[in-house]
Amino acid sequence: MKQILQSLKTGVTEVAEVPCPAVRSGEILIRSARSLVSSGTERMLVDFGKANLLDKARQQPDKVRQVLDKVKADGLAPTLEAVRNKLDQPLAMGYCNVGMVLEPGTGVTGFAAGDRVASNGKHAEVVTVPVNLCAKVPDGVSDEEAAFTVIGAIALQGIRLAQPTLGEAVVVTGLGLIGLITVQLLRAHGCRVLGIDFDLAKLDLARQFGAEVVDLAAGQDPVAVAQVFSRGRGVDAVILTAATKSSEPVHQAAQMCRKRGRIVLVGVTGLELSRADFFEKELSFQVSCSYGPGRYDPNYEEKGQDYPVGFVRWTEQRNFEAVLDMLADGRLDVKPLISHRFPIAEAEAAYALVGGSDPSLGIVLEYPAGQEKPEVELRRAVVSLGPHPLSQEGTGAKASVAFVGSGNYGTAVLIPAFKAAGARLRTVASSGGVSSVHAGRKFGFETATTDLAMVFDNPEVDAVVIATRHDTHANLVRRALEAGKHVFVEKPLCLRSDELAELEAATASRPDQKVMVGFNRRFAPQVVKMKALLDSASAPKSFVMTVNAGAIPAEHWTQDRAVGGGRIIGEGCHFIDLLRFLAGAPIVEYSAMAMECPSRDSVSLTLHFADGSAGTVHYLANGHKSFPKERLEVFCGGRILQLDNFRKLTGFGWPGFSKLNLWRQDKGQKACAAAFVQAVREGLASPIPLEELLEVSRVTVEIAESVR
Repeated sequence: MKQILQSLKTGVTEVAEVPCPAVRSGEILIRSARSLVSSGTERMLVDFGKANLLDKARQQPDKVRQVLDKVKADGLAPTLEAVRNKLDQPLAMGYCNVGMVLEPGTGVTGFAAGDRVASNGKHAEVVTVPVNLCAKVPDGVSDEEAAFTVIGAIALQGIRLAQPTLGEAVVVTGLGLIGLITVQLLRAHGCRVLGIDFDLAKLDLARQFGAEVVDLAAGQDPVAVAQVFSRGRGVDAVILTAATKSSEPVHQAAQMCRKRGRIVLVGVTGLELSRADFFEKELSFQVSCSYGPGRYDPNYEEKGQDYPVGFVRWTEQRNFEAVLDMLADGRLDVKPLISHRFPIAEAEAAYALVGGSDPSLGIVLEYPAGQEKPEVELRRAVVSLGPHPLSQEGTGAKASVAFVGSGNYGTAVLIPAFKAAGARLRTVASSGGVSSVHAGRKFGFETATTDLAMVFDNPEVDAVVIATRHDTHANLVRRALEAGKHVFVEKPLCLRSDELAELEAATASRPDQKVMVGFNRRFAPQVVKMKALLDSASAPKSFVMTVNAGAIPAEHWTQDRAVGGGRIIGEGCHFIDLLRFLAGAPIVEYSAMAMECPSRDSVSLTLHFADGSAGTVHYLANGHKSFPKERLEVFCGGRILQLDNFRKLTGFGWPGFSKLNLWRQDKGQKACAAAFVQAVREGLASPIPLEELLEVSRVTVEIAESVR
């Protein structure tokens, strides 16, 4: 199927061929009929992509601070690599879609195949959308009209925050799509409306919708006009729907308002506010959050947990329904807002118009109907990316690998590591399809897919690399083993004790299949050196591991116990494994103490080993980002080793060894992947003994459960 992607690095927009997305629980699979290009938002994205690195930095000062902190902690080269990788990822464009339901996912109620729905789906021939971000389209509303639903909901949410009452005087600054819809909805509320813009055509449309207007291009003074418009009292509210870097619209809004007037920012403006403007009149200022309550709440949007109507009358979905009702009874007319129509295959021309100087307003993208493109063709779950350079040589001397998951870590670290190790990259799978196509084209995979059967049922795949969210790991490992594949799974192996028990049974019945967890720190060159030095000493070892993990918001998926398992399982396992490796002896006793904070992210772990060694891991989320992330100190037989952030290794009292410093950080990811690929290719034992993987996983799960 076709989908519109944009490069954040260059600003280039393309119509790409991607596999049909997989419909997940709580989602709806939709065949698109129309989608609307949001000129304001999408133009900003195009302009950002076309900007050079310096201009990109100026536009995102908060990201610059994060980059500088990472430079201090990890060095310049890894930081630049991370920034380039982030900018290299394509952005799926669009959020105003209407189409027909092909298939409701498990757990979805109220929607059936054949229903017409409006949603915040992307510009693609087929989209998957969470159920709470969909609304049924009434019979009297055309597909083109319904494509304005999400834009209308943005306007409606701004109005709800302004709380207009019948007869009030309200100013709308900026008469783009959202501004012109705002004018109509305010008129439907019984308000008198004054519209402000530079564009004569948009001003004429606002007049048609019942507003009085201010032509900034003609030099009219908006404050003076608003004073007359409000009969000398000052307007009751101002809704800012403009897109500008200037703070002047906010200043003018404050001057226009009456005492205790309301200002709501729906668009994007500068925010250099004058205290005097707001203080003297006791004005209120509020920024509107997109479509309404529920936006950016993963429980509402991703998990489908609706808010009780008795407590939250208007959610995102209910705002969608309200806009569709207004379209159905004619109080909202969007037909005059359509300036251009393009078939999806010509979307690049549409974006050239968005980023150019020619006038445009509502740009509608049209998708092939059923007779033009059969459903079976649309729902094709695999895309061929061309023959791999190694494909002509056969697979005898190669490890043929498929990836499940192609997110940030997969594309930045794992896939490059396996490619460097000489693995044959067969297939890359992702649920949405976009990231798999990007990874496939970038690294030379033969196919990209959204169907896991293309991975597990392919007899030419020797090994499966799993780089998905943590809650999927145990099931995917088991499924790979049942399919007769070797498995490399990015940590953790599993989240729960029952999952671990199932995996122990699965691996015991398949001793010839290799299972490897991505405990890459074992393979870091400085850790390998530490291991060699420590193995030469017979005395027990004392380990002190300090991890400046940094805070992660409570709503982040890794903090969700059911999805990410929490940070001890999700990341703390790395350090338990590292000490287990360096000790070279089983863990016989362990304890943990968490700091009293809501997330319980800051934890001190104590491990005791069978040879008398002991170690402490201080996993701390209450430090500063500019401080290096990881430090390990080892005390052994009157000697000390100190490893600073995998860049500097210093020895104290070791005969013949004083230091091993690196130009750039190396946490062993490439060596870890290379060891696994070699084991698969040459039939060697797994680089990490299975009993150690199971032991570390068991200890990690039990520690995480204890601190909860």
